[in-house]
Amino acid sequence: MSDVKDRIIELKEKKGAVILAHNYQLPEIQDVADFIGDSLELSVKSEKIEKDLIVFCGVDFMAEQAKVLNPGKKVLIPTKAALCPMAALLPRWLLERYREQYPGVPVVLYVNTHADAKALADYIVTSANAADVVSRIDSDRILFGPDANLADYVAEKTGKEVIPIPPSGHCAVHQTIAPIEVQELIEAHPDAEVMAHPECTRETRKLAHYVGSTSQMLRHAKESGSKKFIVVTEKGLVYRMQKEMPDKTFIPIETAICTNMKKINLDNLLRSLQEEIYEVEIGPDIAERVRQTLIKTRKLLEK
Repeated sequence: MSDVKDRIIELKEKKGAVILAHNYQLPEIQDVADFIGDSLELSVKSEKIEKDLIVFCGVDFMAEQAKVLNPGKKVLIPTKAALCPMAALLPRWLLERYREQYPGVPVVLYVNTHADAKALADYIVTSANAADVVSRIDSDRILFGPDANLADYVAEKTGKEVIPIPPSGHCAVHQTIAPIEVQELIEAHPDAEVMAHPECTRETRKLAHYVGSTSQMLRHAKESGSKKFIVVTEKGLVYRMQKEMPDKTFIPIETAICTNMKKINLDNLLRSLQEEIYEVEIGPDIAERVRQTLIKTRKLLEK
């Protein structure tokens, strides 16, 4: 493994490439990455990088987002098998139907959506800023997709009618974290602070002391006086937390594993760098619409 890691590091330096890795990636992928973060955090980071070759270690919609924000750069994803089932739950044709059914109702799409659907959105949000964005929109009724649990969280926070599209949209990893699993860990570690992702069900979120995105949880853990945390999200985040805060203890949900994230490994990362496969392509019209929507969302947050 160390030999493959050395070859990846040598090759990225030779080619002038940058490797971006999501918080849920395998530990060995995080170890060779130049930057680690959540999906939009990494894409925004890539905009500030002068290097023209980006290898995005995350699922498909994340690599798409990086390409949208960096149209003049080559963006690679190490394997085409790294798909996001939740993003696939809201294809463009289905979103078009909802827009027809609810004329005039603002459409807010989670960043965990494919680019062709994002091109029809009024606003594009992350789990970190979704509630803030929705609270600022001049409408008491919002269409929100594709995660129904995040839509429910946003409704709780804003008091608005947030209509999930589709009604059953979810992240399989967070949806299947049962409240009983969290409760058992709380009983085993009564001194631990519980942090949960807003993609979890309401019943699971109620058990948490803090609810936030992966980047927010990381920041909260650094700022908190607590020394022990139960981390209710995909377990890959715990590796980064433990690495950056060795003086604290982080307890994962052992069953919370995104198998699609884990389809990226050192071997296919090395091959992607060597052969410069698989390149992410987004139609210029779609990319421009998504960029304009992201700009619109940023301006709303600046008000």
